[in-house]
Amino acid sequence: MKRLTVVLIRALAVLCICQSILFAPLSAQTLIDGLPDYEAWGVASTRAEEAIENNRASDSAMLELRAELVEWRELFLDAQNTNDVRLRTLNNQISALGPIIDGETEPSDLAERRNQLSLLRAELRAPVIEANEEYYFSDSLISEIDRLLRTRQSEKFSTRGPSPLNPTVWAETARTLERLIRPILTELGAAWTNDVQRKEFTNNHPQTLILALIGLILVLRGRKWMDQLTRRVQGDNPSPAIWIAAFVVSLGQVILPFIGIAALIAAAYSTQLVGSHLDSALSSLAGVGLSFYIASWLGSKIFPKGKLSTQFLDLTPAQCTEGRFYASGLGLVYGIFILVKGMVEYRDVSDAVLSGLYFPIGVLSSLLLFRISQIIMIHARKNGQTSDNSALYNNLGYLLSRGILIAALIGPVLALMGYVSAAIGITFPIIASLGLIAFISLVLRLFQETFALAIGDKEHARQALAPILLNIIIILVSLPAFALVWGARPSDLTEAWAQFREGYSFGDVTISPTSFVLCLVVFAIGYAITKLIQSALRSTVLPRTRMDTGGQNAVAVGIGYVGLALSGLIAVTAAGIDLSGIAIVAGALSVGIGFGLQTIISNFVSGLILLVERPISEGDWIEVNGQMGYVRDIAVRATRIETFDRTDVIIPNGDLVAGVVTNWTRGNSIGRLILPVGVAYGSDTKKVEEILKAVADDHPMVVANPAPSVLFRNFGADALEFEIRAILRDVNWILQVQSDMNHDIAKRFADAGLEIPFAQRDLWLRNPEVLQTKGPSIIKEDPKQEN
Repeated sequence: MKRLTVVLIRALAVLCICQSILFAPLSAQTLIDGLPDYEAWGVASTRAEEAIENNRASDSAMLELRAELVEWRELFLDAQNTNDVRLRTLNNQISALGPIIDGETEPSDLAERRNQLSLLRAELRAPVIEANEEYYFSDSLISEIDRLLRTRQSEKFSTRGPSPLNPTVWAETARTLERLIRPILTELGAAWTNDVQRKEFTNNHPQTLILALIGLILVLRGRKWMDQLTRRVQGDNPSPAIWIAAFVVSLGQVILPFIGIAALIAAAYSTQLVGSHLDSALSSLAGVGLSFYIASWLGSKIFPKGKLSTQFLDLTPAQCTEGRFYASGLGLVYGIFILVKGMVEYRDVSDAVLSGLYFPIGVLSSLLLFRISQIIMIHARKNGQTSDNSALYNNLGYLLSRGILIAALIGPVLALMGYVSAAIGITFPIIASLGLIAFISLVLRLFQETFALAIGDKEHARQALAPILLNIIIILVSLPAFALVWGARPSDLTEAWAQFREGYSFGDVTISPTSFVLCLVVFAIGYAITKLIQSALRSTVLPRTRMDTGGQNAVAVGIGYVGLALSGLIAVTAAGIDLSGIAIVAGALSVGIGFGLQTIISNFVSGLILLVERPISEGDWIEVNGQMGYVRDIAVRATRIETFDRTDVIIPNGDLVAGVVTNWTRGNSIGRLILPVGVAYGSDTKKVEEILKAVADDHPMVVANPAPSVLFRNFGADALEFEIRAILRDVNWILQVQSDMNHDIAKRFADAGLEIPFAQRDLWLRNPEVLQTKGPSIIKEDPKQEN
């Protein structure tokens, strides 16, 4: 137990040292008066050039050299901002002196001042230029090291070694394993023969037994106990809260067995018989156990016991049982691979031994991968014909199963041909990728259930946009992990991240993620402020003015456009993005966009005209292009009117500006009603006029000044035609007024004995005698109608 405590203390010390190295600033020897020590850099760059030219250093040595060059490059990047404020001030001072005009002699005092400022600017720019040069030099050295490491890796994959079918390979592999295991047995024998160590073993015997017993119980039964508890908590159709609780409980399937492994290792250390070789083996065995239990846990979540409504794959319980077995097997095989790799990585082992060690592990891995691919294919075929949102995932499952199948077949073939490194580079990254995919699937489900728990609607959570966006973010964040699995070095990821932080140049414009995020944040703040101002104007300020509803809306919308434009300009300025470098390109694009989007731009300008001149406003009753209705919304491109049928009609703003528009309620709601009325010939026209005038005067919606009038318009074909012309207080009620008047007219005409005519026609036959002569021959009898 004391040995384990010492190991933990040492590990903590190492972590502290690593933290101080990673997060502490560079040493004082690297900086002189705030600038890089170029003499020390010369020594470091010369050493790097020699290492690259000789190409003899190991990969680890090259990576250490690369890390040192990265520190120098960061230092040179920071040095490029030296005297930045002073240089900006000098540039403004020189600009204030004005340009030098060709052919004219500048005054001596002005020329002397310009020369002084220029010399001072050149002096201040000297360290910046030097730091910029060394930055690009260090970056080129880093690129050369990356190229060498990639070349070595590709050569390693393409190198052909002895085939594992050669009997000499197995003999040499057996001898190598014996050489690896013999030191452990020798250390144990020497420790047992040591009286002091044997006495300590005897004294710690109870402690060792207790730790070993606890460890064995947790290793053998801990995972099963937690699995039973998880299924008891989860049930068959869990709610989001229960699923999350079951997920947290299921983590015990990894934690408890690993605690058991730690207890067994602590029991081994308490015997005081552990030497350096056995210490390394115990650490590797802990890694094997962790790999096995993580894979088993993932398998239990992807291939659950029983037919659950929340399971990921559409499989039967028997197929899920097979999936859990193969997933645990892959975890065990992958752990053994890591163990073997750690044993031979820093030892001088021949290619024949590597082939003999990796071939049986690779064959077993390929068999397990083959069975996993078949299980995934079963799910893909069951759900391959669906047309819902799961079709994409089913297609991905089909492609994944095919990829696993191909890798499972290629791996052993390459190993038999002697390309052991290539076989390893295909088979085991596939296993690690499967584990990552399973883990990401669980994380995605966890966030989906959490979102469903937050909004309280599980069905809505499945169709909501927020979980989809979050899933995309999680998948993007996981891409570096997949890159590491497939052979990318951490230095490659740090280099990509450094390039990402530095930004990308487009001509003279450099856009970095920091400036981009700052631009978005400033624009979002400006947008929020604009919306607040618009809301305050609409609810508090504008209603207290004498503006009509349309004018208030025009002011609010105009302020919105101005606020958006200012927010964009301020955001670009705050981010430090200089748009002058792309002014020519933007001008050319604007011309092309102007020709290509001529109609849209015309509608946009028309929308601005509508907001400024306000020939129509929201709430107006208009008629345009045969469409009649109320204006509900005036946007930049088009205007929406609501017809009397309660349908929305979208009219381009260009039609409202260039076309003919009838606005029934512009300025006020007063309008005229023209009601035609017909009476029969022979009616007393004066009496008709009197009745119609009374009908118009009696309606409350008709204004008294100007008074309504009745006109005798025409002698029609069927009736005497009259018209009631009246001004209404609110023209929006014109149809209701017309209906009321018609009812009143019908009643009063009936009381007065006046007739409202209808069309009557007399039929004249020119030759009736002909019809009488030929009548029987014209009429044909239908035999079906005889009865």
